[in-house]
Amino acid sequence: MHLYILFLLQVFVKSQKSKAYFKRYQVKFKRRREGKTDYRARIRLINQDKNKYNTPKYRFVVRFTNKDITAQIVSASIAGDMVLAAAYSHELPHYGLEVGLTNYAAAYCTGLLLARRVLKMLEMDDEYQGNVEATGEDYSVEPAESRRPFRALLDVGLLRTTTGNRVFGALKGALDGGLDIPHSDKRFAGFSKDSKQLDAEVHHKYIYGGHVAAYMNTLMEDEPEKYQTHFASYVKKAVEADDIEEMYKKVHAAIRADPTPKKSEKPQPKEHKRYNLKKLTYQERKDKLIERLNALNAAAGSDDEDEEDDD
Repeated sequence: MHLYILFLLQVFVKSQKSKAYFKRYQVKFKRRREGKTDYRARIRLINQDKNKYNTPKYRFVVRFTNKDITAQIVSASIAGDMVLAAAYSHELPHYGLEVGLTNYAAAYCTGLLLARRVLKMLEMDDEYQGNVEATGEDYSVEPAESRRPFRALLDVGLLRTTTGNRVFGALKGALDGGLDIPHSDKRFAGFSKDSKQLDAEVHHKYIYGGHVAAYMNTLMEDEPEKYQTHFASYVKKAVEADDIEEMYKKVHAAIRADPTPKKSEKPQPKEHKRYNLKKLTYQERKDKLIERLNALNAAAGSDDEDEEDDD
């Protein structure tokens, strides 16, 4: 009976957290609370051996938005993350790709652009050409005699790393571009779970936008109206399904020819529009106050004159 009463007391008595508990409670990091950073994964990517004497440990960071792909080479420091180089899919129109800037093939182009850009910056682009013709097969760069290849670790953030994910398209582009990134071929598009092998033909199709071309042909035959709306940008630019592979080959060649960032062609505004009030100096504020006081005194004087006239 006594045991039963004790059990009931444990169930129904509310546990009170003491002041000591709240004094010792520590909130999680802001980006963890916002669900933006997995610090457990991050610490494993940025932890550097002490005997490396502050040598940067680089990450190949890939992020996707609805309209853009961002690829960066980043190293961590106490002051914050330092970006060595970056490439974006909205730069691809400079190289001849004006449509489909967020698919697997565009991710490959963005990774390739970043790889060639960072190697050119470090004057290693002639030494490490990478895989010039993308066949879809797995490729890893071989060390040269003079300098070791530029090494980075893939950072996917909170992305679910499923087979065929676009992030691995960007990874493949960076590998073919000449970067040394530890990887496995298990997540590339075309990897078969049953045979445990990568189908290079399927991967080649994805790199050159073959999956997009196949869907275009299907829609064109079955649902022409949906094709006109779904591929409106392709129709506007007169890009047909048969032209896609050749278009991507030209884009890859253009990226390798000149990966340096292009300046924006938009003209600079002559006058910057202000959305807030301009900060006044002390003298300007003083003059403005005197002006207001004079206006008030003048208004008060006119009211007195009106009253005298009425009398």
